[in-house]
Amino acid sequence: GIVSALIVSVIILTSPSSPPPIPEPPQNNTQNQFIEILATNLEKPWAIDFADERIFISEKGGTIRVINSGELLEKPLVTLRTANVFDGGLLGIATHPDFSQNNILYAYYTYVEEDKLWNKVIQIKESNSRIVEAQTILDKIPASSFSNGGIMKFGPDGKLYVGTGSVSDSSHEPQNLNSLAGKILRLNADGTIPNDNPFENSLVYTYGHRNLTGLAWDSDGSMYASEIGPTKNDEINLIKAGYNYGWPDVECFSENENFENPLKCFDPGIEPGGIIFYSGDKLELENKMILASQKPAILFQVTIDDNNTDLDTMMGGIGRIRDVAQSDDGYIYIITSNTDGKGFPDDNDDKLLRILK
Repeated sequence: GIVSALIVSVIILTSPSSPPPIPEPPQNNTQNQFIEILATNLEKPWAIDFADERIFISEKGGTIRVINSGELLEKPLVTLRTANVFDGGLLGIATHPDFSQNNILYAYYTYVEEDKLWNKVIQIKESNSRIVEAQTILDKIPASSFSNGGIMKFGPDGKLYVGTGSVSDSSHEPQNLNSLAGKILRLNADGTIPNDNPFENSLVYTYGHRNLTGLAWDSDGSMYASEIGPTKNDEINLIKAGYNYGWPDVECFSENENFENPLKCFDPGIEPGGIIFYSGDKLELENKMILASQKPAILFQVTIDDNNTDLDTMMGGIGRIRDVAQSDDGYIYIITSNTDGKGFPDDNDDKLLRILK
């Protein structure tokens, strides 16, 4: 059937010889009274999304977990056989804006074909937290053991935006408009090309990216992205259709008018994760960007204005934070990333947390 066609052989690949960055030590959490633990013992979780009072969480090993009425269901929604590489696996997930009517969600994952790594985007139809059918809507996105991209979000225009990674730091594919690597792609919900994309007959929305990890829109509809640099020079970018963000020719700021400069460049790096602009009434955040970080293990509030981009610590002490999301009830949810090989997991990691204050 269609579902079985998605299952590919599990292939264990050796990671490159260079070790991952040395993780930060655990911190003492002084803010436990402001958070609620909703799920524990998640395995390398990567992304969160919501629909119909349910929470969907992707785990890099290939499973989508479901929390229904506050309870983590024992059986995953779906289990995919993914490539076992450091920054690959099952990464981004996104629920359709009309999920209540069509029960459709999307997943981005890494697989191996003839000893070569690829990413694909699949569309999943579910019923009662069980998969009904699935189909591939975008395939052959170049993949790598590191800098694999994977973020997916629906924009306020109803289009699906997909952030991809670069094949390697020496690859020039992010500058090649005929390659899907190092891009933000803009898709119709069925995977077809929107007729108002900036490049004719192309899914490419922006290019020149290294490793996109977060996408978000503010109350005015402006789009932003978080991106991980090679060892430092992580970025927050204001995303403009058709623009070139420079990688690998430029890291961070440049006087070359062909490249768009970031709003913020981080040196030393913070290994940014997901981002949101808060729009609820439970917390007094006034449309501020909230940024997850994995290296300093802090949830940041980001103030963006014409002159500067400032970061303030919102929460720390829970380890690496991979993704942040806001549900319709106005609360902020985060997932930790302490089991990803760079952290210091405790007996209950990883966790899904809700911020209460």
